[in-house]
Amino acid sequence: MTEPPSDFQEFIGRSRPRVAQSFVDGDARPLAMISAGQDPATIFGPGGGYVQGAADVLSTNEEGASHFRPGGSTDLEVLHASAGGDLGYWVGIQHAMVAVEGRDAAVPMDLRVTELFRREEGEWKLFHRHADPSVTR
Repeated sequence: MTEPPSDFQEFIGRSRPRVAQSFVDGDARPLAMISAGQDPATIFGPGGGYVQGAADVLSTNEEGASHFRPGGSTDLEVLHASAGGDLGYWVGIQHAMVAVEGRDAAVPMDLRVTELFRREEGEWKLFHRHADPSVTR
């Protein structure tokens, strides 16, 4: 496997962890900034089911983040990532402790994650996320 382009490596290494941290703190705005603005776009969320369409995915992400409160933490364990041309991906585990509305203590959340990106107007944009609960850490 060849090395992904340096701009994709930088995006995954710098932007993606910051976006994930904001999300587990209840703020979906940074995720919206890197989300696809054009169809097709999909999300297969950890609760099952799926959502199609860039606007509906954005709405689903905003609703999901609204359940989290500041004070969470997250770490993205990238198992592998690559990009070629205008497409890129990363696969790994998202380890998080999240402050959830209605809960006194932080809740552990480990998700197996696959994210797909494409360039839109020269910037990497997330157009598909598949996340489901990991049974082992």
